[in-house]
Amino acid sequence: MKWSGRRQSDNVEDRRGMSSGGKTIVGGGIIGIIILLLNTFGGENVQMLTPILEQMGQGQSAPTEQRALTSEEIEEGKFIKTIVADNEDVWSKIFQENNMDYTNPKLVLFSEAVETKCGNATSASGPFYCPADQKVYMDLTFFEELKTKFGAEGGDFATAYVIAHEIGHHVQTLLGTSAKMRQMQEGKSQAEANKLSVALELQADFYAGVWTHYNQKMNNFLEEGDIDEALSAAHAVGDDAIQAKIQGHIVPESFTHGTSAQRKAWFMKGYKSGDINQGDTFAEIR
Repeated sequence: MKWSGRRQSDNVEDRRGMSSGGKTIVGGGIIGIIILLLNTFGGENVQMLTPILEQMGQGQSAPTEQRALTSEEIEEGKFIKTIVADNEDVWSKIFQENNMDYTNPKLVLFSEAVETKCGNATSASGPFYCPADQKVYMDLTFFEELKTKFGAEGGDFATAYVIAHEIGHHVQTLLGTSAKMRQMQEGKSQAEANKLSVALELQADFYAGVWTHYNQKMNNFLEEGDIDEALSAAHAVGDDAIQAKIQGHIVPESFTHGTSAQRKAWFMKGYKSGDINQGDTFAEIR
């Protein structure tokens, strides 16, 4: 994808190379897998894990240390800042067209572990959005795991798709969709609550597609193979693909993010239509 030379956002906090001070989380192993299954490209489910994560980190401290970023990391940072700026421009335009005000989120790049208002997390959680502080959190090592462990093609647009998905959760927070979803989950069975979670995640995929549609019109940034990269990433993180890879069988009632086919379909619907009003992923479960 073409990204050099465009505006870079000031709303990116680069904490890479900085060890986490205060409480740290013992990640990895089965806990890391559980978090990944619950929260890959998530945003909402991380709040459910806060008490567990804080208990795991209780009493463990680490001094804060800083190392210089490599030239490759600096270039990655410029890319991330450009994609965040693109999202700011697109969503500001969409909200303005619908007579609404858009507030920019922040994106935090971190290494290994991070503290958030939704609780502490490690890189094993994958990228996530915290509605409590309206920030997206990402450890970029996730994208290497996406390729090596889950078979995604990788590429810069796969990263852009993930960022757009997480900012889609921010859009849902601003529109009140996330809060309504949590209210709808109250008193529901786990299977019914999971269906609502799937609808929220698929809508974030749809919004990532809408962003791609608008950004292509505004910046003509797509190159051959970019959409395939996004679809490959969406396929790799479908609940069915992850469960088949991790546990060897699929349990549909436990899905929280949607199948590979659903995630790809909703992204493409957003990309082709560019119409925010066509993203009612909750229609089938009302």
